[in-house]
Amino acid sequence: MSALLAALRISRRDIRRARGRSALIMVMIGLPVLVITGLLAFLETSNINPREGLTANIGAADARITVSGVRGKVEQDVEGRIWVGSGQPPHTATRPWTQGEVAKLLEPGTRLLPLNEGSVDYLSSDGRDHVSVLETDLRDPMTTGMYHLLRGRFPASAQEIAVTPEILERGARLDAPLQVTRDRKAMRVVGVVEHPHRTRGAKIVGLPGTLLFAGHGLRGTGWLADAPQPVTWATVQRLNAAGLLAGSRAVIEDPPDRVWLFTPDSYQVDRTVAIGLAAVMIVLEVVLLAGPAFAVGLRRRRRELALITAQGGSPAHLRLIVLADGVVLGGGAALAGLILGLGLVALSAALGAGRLVGAVGPLEIPWIPVVAVALLGAGSGLIAALIPAVQAARQDAAAVIGGRRSAVRDRVGRPVLGLVLVAAGVAATVFAVRYDVIWVLAAAVLSQLGLVALTPRLVKGAASLVARLSLPLRLAARDAARHRVRTASAVAAVMTATATVVVAGIATTSSFAQRRDAFQVIAPAGTTRIDGEGLDADRWSALRAAVERTLPGVPLIEAAKLRNAEGENVEMAIQRADEYGPQYSVAGLPIGDERLLTLVQGRRDPAAAAAFASGKAVVFDPGMVRNGKITLILEGRRGEADPVEIAVPAVLARPADPGYGVAVLPLSVAENAGLRAEPRVLYIDPAAHRLTAKQVATLEWDLVTAVPKAEFYVEVTSGFQDDNTSWLVLLLGAALVLVLGGTFVATGLAAADMRPDLATMAAVGAPPGTHRLVVAGQAGFIAGLGVLVGTVAGCVTGIAATWPLTVGAPGTVLIRSGELSSFSPMSPTVEIPWLLLAAVVVGLPVLAALVAGAFTRPKVTLTRRTG
Repeated sequence: MSALLAALRISRRDIRRARGRSALIMVMIGLPVLVITGLLAFLETSNINPREGLTANIGAADARITVSGVRGKVEQDVEGRIWVGSGQPPHTATRPWTQGEVAKLLEPGTRLLPLNEGSVDYLSSDGRDHVSVLETDLRDPMTTGMYHLLRGRFPASAQEIAVTPEILERGARLDAPLQVTRDRKAMRVVGVVEHPHRTRGAKIVGLPGTLLFAGHGLRGTGWLADAPQPVTWATVQRLNAAGLLAGSRAVIEDPPDRVWLFTPDSYQVDRTVAIGLAAVMIVLEVVLLAGPAFAVGLRRRRRELALITAQGGSPAHLRLIVLADGVVLGGGAALAGLILGLGLVALSAALGAGRLVGAVGPLEIPWIPVVAVALLGAGSGLIAALIPAVQAARQDAAAVIGGRRSAVRDRVGRPVLGLVLVAAGVAATVFAVRYDVIWVLAAAVLSQLGLVALTPRLVKGAASLVARLSLPLRLAARDAARHRVRTASAVAAVMTATATVVVAGIATTSSFAQRRDAFQVIAPAGTTRIDGEGLDADRWSALRAAVERTLPGVPLIEAAKLRNAEGENVEMAIQRADEYGPQYSVAGLPIGDERLLTLVQGRRDPAAAAAFASGKAVVFDPGMVRNGKITLILEGRRGEADPVEIAVPAVLARPADPGYGVAVLPLSVAENAGLRAEPRVLYIDPAAHRLTAKQVATLEWDLVTAVPKAEFYVEVTSGFQDDNTSWLVLLLGAALVLVLGGTFVATGLAAADMRPDLATMAAVGAPPGTHRLVVAGQAGFIAGLGVLVGTVAGCVTGIAATWPLTVGAPGTVLIRSGELSSFSPMSPTVEIPWLLLAAVVVGLPVLAALVAGAFTRPKVTLTRRTG
């Protein structure tokens, strides 16, 4: 114990003496602890659990009762949200519940307050907009706490509403009328309210029956209940038996033993593995980065440690002294990171910083994971000091005191363990590609540990390849090979960071490429589409006439919707197939005449038009045509056990833009399938008239006014809008910080070790530029070797990760634009971010060398050697 206390005192004294190095180590260890603990606490604070959200959900009431949509037994979770109908399908329409019927299911004396939710249209500064609506009386004591009043007052009459701040940002004004509902009902904004937790939502609040009358836009009818006694689980089950859902204060505060859980066990396993992998990678990176910094301290303390040995100190004492640095610095850094991280979260909670992400909750700290992260940080400091501690115990005290370099050299060891780990990691990767991406990453960690063990050998091999370079670069490589453990630690840190960045880059780029390549829309970008599905013939005629009046002289191209003999809507989807079998289908195919074909194809094609006139489908994707036919799937037919497939003659054509157009079907296809084609879609060619988003909103509002109670939508087809540039820039920035940080720490250590060699060079007349070239060569060697090996390892793992990420993954769904409705590719999509790799492999080593050389002070003090 006395030896440990003495070691801690020596460590504390050395930390004060070398404040810069100590601060660097504490930042490297404490910063990950700060970030992770802060993130965990912020996520826990932002996550509103049922008890925390109780007041916002039911106010001061005892329960919130919601109509489920069926008159029959339902089952719910304790919050009253998830339900399963028993005996009747969920979509079964029933007569509305009355307040009296609900009151009979509760205790006598229970008071009910209507509370309805839905959505309405309103006229904003940008045209027509859609917004969520809450109907209830916020003046009632039962609603206390559901919304905070920021300005004005709560609505008190049927002509008054309150809005959230986001509605004001869209052009509404306090004490001014706002036109809401499709009937343009003018209602005065008398107050600005805010949800206690969801602060970024757009919502309008009015009294019951003022906004969602006649059921228009209504999503949920309900009541707040103020009961004489707490609403127990038995009362909730009685309501469930009648088809009602209930969120009870008593049940949520004291849940019954049986609680519905819907999280699969596989998700919990994957989540645990992901957390474990993140912990391993963080510890590995911190250890590899902090290890050279501890070694810097060892080099500067060699004489002090040698004197302790001369006075009777054993190798165990020297190891204990260096390990004490790891305990003091690691523990202090972890404690500082913990305090700062939690302090920042507490400050953000007090200042309401959660409003920036739209989630405000009471301060919560997940103590178990937070303390685990702090202990992990402290342990990483101790692990980082292990190798320097072993080196301290091996140094030659007499040589150090005499001013000579210690005869002890770094031990490379045999590469058997590293080779075994790499081989095992590669084999595990091949096996893991059939499962989730998390297991591919787990296998990659195994390979990464093997590469870390092999790094000393890689350093030695790389140093032997620079024999033909200039003298300064040869000196840098020789010094790196002579201190292989020191260099290997920095190279391994750079390698690990680079591999992580490359894996993320390939994974995100490949996923982006899959979405981009799968993107297909049925009409060129800029095409305006007006869809009136569900309208009868009279309302459709009225809608078309309104469009012609609103857009006079603009040519309208009509397309059809399909119905079967029973009057049910039927959708035709075209199926694409290859050697692996069916891959995906595209629904929402346009059905119409030759004008529609010209619009979709983007040009006039006489051959395609002739085939179309003869009853053949015109297809623009070669993978969809087999033996001169396409396979169409009839969707939406009730009572069919299996989807109905029909074969239709087809001709392959070339669209003006390969990114647009899937297929166009002639009207005769519907007749041959026994279906009825009814015109219900209008297209506006962008070459004739292109509408902006604001014009579309205005057009839809005008049509709503002209044809009341007609259900339709207007949209403008757009191209592929996604972009992954920001992700790649973010990854490059992370690589820049990690690679340069590890390189500069190791370069500072190498420069300290090479002082005798640099002094000798200065003594024989070497110019200051030689010193800069040597230091630049050291930085370039470390960064270059690390990014090269890391890029190779990252490419292997990244390409392997594309299998579980892209094979069989569902594509995007946007039925309105006719985008892919289902997508299950059987082969992976692999796309390499070459610019990112070039910037990492070439740019980062060059940048590291230039910065290291530029900031090196060429002044060298000549030293005297004895012996």
